[in-house]
Amino acid sequence: MFNAAINIFKIPDLRNKVLFTIALLIIYRVGFHIPLPAINQQSMIGASAQRDQSSPVGRALEHLQMLSGGNLNKSSLFGLGIMPYITASIILMLLGEVMPALKKLKEEGQTGYKKIQEYTRYLTVPICIIQSMMFMKMMKPYAYPGLEAASVIMGTIGMTAGTLFLMWLGEQIDEYGIGNGISLLIMAGIISRMPGTMFKVWENSSFTVGSATSGTYGPAKILFLIVAFVFVVAGAILITQGQRRIPVQQAKQMRGRRMYGGQRHYLPLRINHGGVMPIIFASSLMQFPPILIAQLLSIEKFNSSVILGNIAMALQPGAYTYNIIYIVMIILFSYFWTTVQFQPKEMAKNLRNSGSFIPGLRPGHRTAEYLETVMARITFYGAAFLAIIAVVPTVIAQMPGLAIDWQVASFFGGTGLLIVVSVSLDLVQRVEANLIMRNYEGFSSSGRIKGARGW
Repeated sequence: MFNAAINIFKIPDLRNKVLFTIALLIIYRVGFHIPLPAINQQSMIGASAQRDQSSPVGRALEHLQMLSGGNLNKSSLFGLGIMPYITASIILMLLGEVMPALKKLKEEGQTGYKKIQEYTRYLTVPICIIQSMMFMKMMKPYAYPGLEAASVIMGTIGMTAGTLFLMWLGEQIDEYGIGNGISLLIMAGIISRMPGTMFKVWENSSFTVGSATSGTYGPAKILFLIVAFVFVVAGAILITQGQRRIPVQQAKQMRGRRMYGGQRHYLPLRINHGGVMPIIFASSLMQFPPILIAQLLSIEKFNSSVILGNIAMALQPGAYTYNIIYIVMIILFSYFWTTVQFQPKEMAKNLRNSGSFIPGLRPGHRTAEYLETVMARITFYGAAFLAIIAVVPTVIAQMPGLAIDWQVASFFGGTGLLIVVSVSLDLVQRVEANLIMRNYEGFSSSGRIKGARGW
């Protein structure tokens, strides 16, 4: 492994790509320390520190910051992160399944992909403007006296420009760096939060056996956190790399006096085909509309409403009803996302056109039915694992006798962990592919690290 890391810097092309990616990630982190004009930073940071992080509002903001890679605890140029661009990509991806024009562009290959990317950039701008205006409206009380209106205008322009700049950084990493730029930006934002959390654990640690009190971390609790983190990461890697291999036989063809074809290979179907998208959809839907609306209505306007109060309590993060609905929604969104992304009829058509078939099945409709059935079965296991990963932080935070802070427990599951694991595996595979292509040894001495598709 260490030899592979040294070999990266022996190859000029790969070394330049890695250093270029690191340089842009540094620029990405520096941008979070550039404040927006007309906002009192100290006042806003103080208010953020006093906010209850375990409240519905606190958890919703925490979740948004984690997904976007941004920072909403202070007025920053990159406060929105890259989430508006991701939102635009998801919208166009879903519209591509129902709009014939976009569907036709997807079938045109690289040319159509570039056109869809152009539409994504255009759609990102109005989304940025709307989100930045909403955020600046929240920050308006922290503006300097007499500059309230100016802070909204300048903040909206600044945060929109910041997100567009991050979008450009991601595209530069794709073109001149190691690749997968947008995901690397999100992962960098998640990882940057880890030192603060680790320091928080260190501050509240007590290494004397039996002396740990409520809110502190004794040796047994620290050991539990380490073991739990290792097991959850190992499980995330296992389900991310897991696949169901469908045997595929290539038909033999006689050309002249030579026989071609007849090879046997595999069609890998990912167990977790939806990736982190089902958790993103489910958690966004669970945190923002039900929790915030029910909580705010029950507190501010309907103090005497018993029904709204019970709904708010049932939809609190960690409540039994909340977890059940959350798990059901993750499973439903997993099937929905797999249906959108996985096209068994198209796959069966491509197999037939290439002269390949699944042994024991007729090409065409019967093959498509078989692929759809297999995908539906393995999606259940992938969705069940996603549901377990999603509720792990809540379970750890509420385990009796542990009293672990929710921010600390959030690193043991959920969307952030899956994003870090998935992007890290993809990064290692990209670097290893470059090493093997130039006849260097990869990271694994037993063979190349295989991706989710078996490559």
